[in-house]
Amino acid sequence: MPLNRLMAALALAVAWCLAAPAPSRALDFPTGVVRIVVPYLPGGSAEAQARFLAVELQKQWGKPVIIENKPGAGTTIGAAFVATQKPDGHTLYLASTSHTVTPSLYKTLPYDPIKSFEPVSMISTSPFLALVKGDSEIRTLADLAREAKAKPGMSWASSGVGAGPHLSGTLFKTKSGLDVTHVPFTGTPPSLNAVVGGHVDYVFADITSLPLIRSGQLRALAVTTPKRTPLLPEVPTFAEAGFAGVEVSNWSSIIVPAGTPADITGFLNASIVKALEKPEVKAQYEKLGFVPQPSTREELAAFFRSEMQKYADVIKSAGIEPN
Repeated sequence: MPLNRLMAALALAVAWCLAAPAPSRALDFPTGVVRIVVPYLPGGSAEAQARFLAVELQKQWGKPVIIENKPGAGTTIGAAFVATQKPDGHTLYLASTSHTVTPSLYKTLPYDPIKSFEPVSMISTSPFLALVKGDSEIRTLADLAREAKAKPGMSWASSGVGAGPHLSGTLFKTKSGLDVTHVPFTGTPPSLNAVVGGHVDYVFADITSLPLIRSGQLRALAVTTPKRTPLLPEVPTFAEAGFAGVEVSNWSSIIVPAGTPADITGFLNASIVKALEKPEVKAQYEKLGFVPQPSTREELAAFFRSEMQKYADVIKSAGIEPN
């Protein structure tokens, strides 16, 4: 073969090799135990969600997936711990509504809620609800608003200052211009008991109020999610009830330490989406009052930023001073 033709053929071969896609490296993950850090005490709905997910991921991966509870300081202890862990995908964090609220409640945090983590996927959503006593003459949100305007100083309860129910109730108060007094409790059960006992006029609470609703001890007036919940399909959204702008979801998600490689976060996302599509997993979540709702990593990142801004505005309008 003439030299010029040989050189041309070699040049073509080199160009083809350079243009061909490089083979992707095999993903050796997970290589050991994966833990899901839950920033709450054992036994709650957050831990239950993490356990249902862990069982499915363990089936997929053939590796142990365990739950590690790290409660305290409004979930900041758990978040701070995860932020310092090795970014190799073996430590997952169950982040919920409080993750985007704490930046407005604390002057300083030992981590950045956005920059210290990589988003993986949304897990689930459920509503907060406006509730009155089951035998109350108040049957709709419009009834409640009329009553509150006729009797300034009515009281309402929540599970505590800065929690999702409190922020939902504050949004409703702001949007409706009501003169009502907030009574915070140390948890959801005592706030519900206060309404059932007739000590306050209404309460904002999460879906754990469902048994009291079904027994007739409480009446749900509206849900804070953009759409009705399949668990209470007869209960309208706030927008449907005439009070648009009161949209707050009680949600859970999975995030990992910043710096976790993109192929690992992508693998985690795909695994979680697959797990949450299982009918048996959906049924388990719905028994808790949660609707499985996986997302892309980009959707979760945008959602975090939106939620942080929303809660910053609500907390500022409520006059809550950061600690």
